[in-house]
Amino acid sequence: MDTPPPQTEPTEPTAADIEAFKEQLGRPPRGLRAIAHRCPCGQPDVVETAPRLPDGTPFPTTYYLTCPRAASAIGTLEGSGLMKEMQDRLATDPELAAAYRAAHEDYLRRRDAIEVLEGFPSAGGMPDRVKCLHVLVGHSLVAGPGVNPFGDEALALLPEWWAKGPCVTPCAAPDGGDEK
Repeated sequence: MDTPPPQTEPTEPTAADIEAFKEQLGRPPRGLRAIAHRCPCGQPDVVETAPRLPDGTPFPTTYYLTCPRAASAIGTLEGSGLMKEMQDRLATDPELAAAYRAAHEDYLRRRDAIEVLEGFPSAGGMPDRVKCLHVLVGHSLVAGPGVNPFGDEALALLPEWWAKGPCVTPCAAPDGGDEK
């Protein structure tokens, strides 16, 4: 895509956001803290989750991509062999490796600001592997350009997933309200 979607400020999830999440993923949210990035169509596309789920289970994917259109396009990139090419470059380019390590540290800093998961890895394979473009793109959408080099690269290769309008059109929240 020529221009990635703009960064958005995290917001408290509304009842409508939670309904959109349920439609996007087919299940209720777990450990939902915030809408970390909002798609240009207005729906959530990345949520911030708690480092631990309510039952205490660690959940290291702080930034969880929820838009099914974006997720499908990223899956196509993963299937194309892009991650292997990125992994090969990571092993031979010290500047890229340093930038990816800095992305890992940014991810951990953001997660640890919520709750420290001592000794628990970050996500997406960071800092030594390229394991999940969904996580890396989610991080790029939240952190903005220039923070996660592989997230930025993958994001640039995606189509404008919002161009056809919202991926879901959730029904009104059961109580009709807009509060969490």
